[in-house]
Amino acid sequence: MSSYGMLARRVVETETPVMVQIQELIRGAGDAMSLAQGVVYWQPPKQALEKVKDLVWEPSVSRYGADDGLPELREALVEKLRQENKLYKSSVMVTAGANQAFVNLVLTLCDAGDLVVMFAPYYFNAYMSFQMTGVTNILVGPSNPKTLHPDADWLEKILLETKPAPKVVTVVNPGNPSGTYIPEPLLKRFADLCRNAGSWLVVDNTYEYFMYDGLKHTCVEGDHIVNIFSFSKAYGMMGWRVGYIAYPSNVEGLGAQLLKVQDNIPICASIFSQHLALYSLEMGPEWVTKQVKSLVINRSLIMDALSPLGKDSVKGGEGAIYLFAKLPDKYHDDFEVVRWLARKHRVVVIPGSACGTPGSLRVSFGGLREDETQIAAGRLKKGIEELVRDGMLQ
Repeated sequence: MSSYGMLARRVVETETPVMVQIQELIRGAGDAMSLAQGVVYWQPPKQALEKVKDLVWEPSVSRYGADDGLPELREALVEKLRQENKLYKSSVMVTAGANQAFVNLVLTLCDAGDLVVMFAPYYFNAYMSFQMTGVTNILVGPSNPKTLHPDADWLEKILLETKPAPKVVTVVNPGNPSGTYIPEPLLKRFADLCRNAGSWLVVDNTYEYFMYDGLKHTCVEGDHIVNIFSFSKAYGMMGWRVGYIAYPSNVEGLGAQLLKVQDNIPICASIFSQHLALYSLEMGPEWVTKQVKSLVINRSLIMDALSPLGKDSVKGGEGAIYLFAKLPDKYHDDFEVVRWLARKHRVVVIPGSACGTPGSLRVSFGGLREDETQIAAGRLKKGIEELVRDGMLQ
């Protein structure tokens, strides 16, 4: 038996991380500009960084902390959930980012072989989390072709007809990669459908503050609902790795089972990072929304860059930091288009096939400042115009 044959099949058969492929593409493309990774251009609040820097000498920072997070951070988060998200019956576990939060939940809620539901275009890391934990019975539902909202009518039919019912239904709101917002009535319908079927609903709220054009983010709560949140994008803390789970307090034993998983993966999120998260949280949501407002021009620049595809081909931009664009029908191999854009036009985006929607592109407008976005958008528009007019000329 070869050494490769001795590797775990569940990991070998998991999708290759698209961001790893994209990072390799960027390294090989010289001065290519990235509109690919879901990041923001800002750093954490200066006041929070100033307060945390002296903690490097504090002995407790170098020790293990409580598995579920610093007590003072959890207390602040419970208050934040009540005030901002209207979640009054939720407990908190702090994790090393939202991705780790999702893995904790998959390991706690699902057994290998369970049926789970996602909607295309889906968040690729969530799909991989199911795969690598042996949850390979993944049913991918459709989204409304006009809005990219997950299709609740389809879900209702699936939940009525499938026995046993899917263990987990998961959505991202606002969406990654879609950049669309799930309106409150639709989100509540999802909650009701899952409750009636006996399924868990897991909602990823990483981009809760990233709402545009007067839209307002909302959450739902219930004994069958788990919400995920993150500091990464809102407070520019991508590399600090802090997220958290808001899980129903009334579900007996759920917290204890989550702690089993937590203790065997990170033990606890970085103590230093948790202090920064607490100090950042003290700045209030106003600090975040001010940063988010600066992305409106970026969004307009990227929408203009994608305009040669036609208005009906570009969705999203209601929330999060993404636009999702359908390529002309003949470009089913979207990864080849991504490589061509990087090589020929020195701009990098994400192929929609990584999100279960081949023949499309995910474009991020959060990672570059306005002047840099203007340059990247110019490169992208030139590439899209050439693609539509002449094809992928070398």
